[in-house]
Amino acid sequence: MQIQIVCVGKLKEKYWVAAIEEYAKRLGAYAKLDIRELADEKTPDSMSPAEEEQVRVREGARILAALKPDATVVALAIEGETWTSEQLAAFMERTAIYGGGSLAFVIGGSLGLAPEVLARADKKLSFGRMTYPHQLMRVLLLEQVYRGFKIVRGEPYHR
Repeated sequence: MQIQIVCVGKLKEKYWVAAIEEYAKRLGAYAKLDIRELADEKTPDSMSPAEEEQVRVREGARILAALKPDATVVALAIEGETWTSEQLAAFMERTAIYGGGSLAFVIGGSLGLAPEVLARADKKLSFGRMTYPHQLMRVLLLEQVYRGFKIVRGEPYHR
């Protein structure tokens, strides 16, 4: 299975990079992982709603260009569905069997995702109503994807 993570912004702190590298290494036994870090737009504190929308649109265009055309796309969005780890695992398994085997997760920038990206998504997934730093979301997402593979294979880890 191919897993693509398309995310806005670069990881700067070494501890986030180390966590991502650890889960990328673990996932190597289960899938081909492709992490695409896209440039984020500058977001000054005093932006009008129209300027915020322009930022989302520009970041959204980069996201859409990075997605594989045949991928099943899951956008991380606060208004999305909340799943258990088992539900994510089942979705991944169905995608591997029936969806062509290419799954892309999208993590937007600090202002969220453009409507065009949400429209392209096959599913919208929420990790809860709280707001998380984008760097942490990458780690949480990769951990859950790894956990999903362990669940599907019936291997120890998920407790």
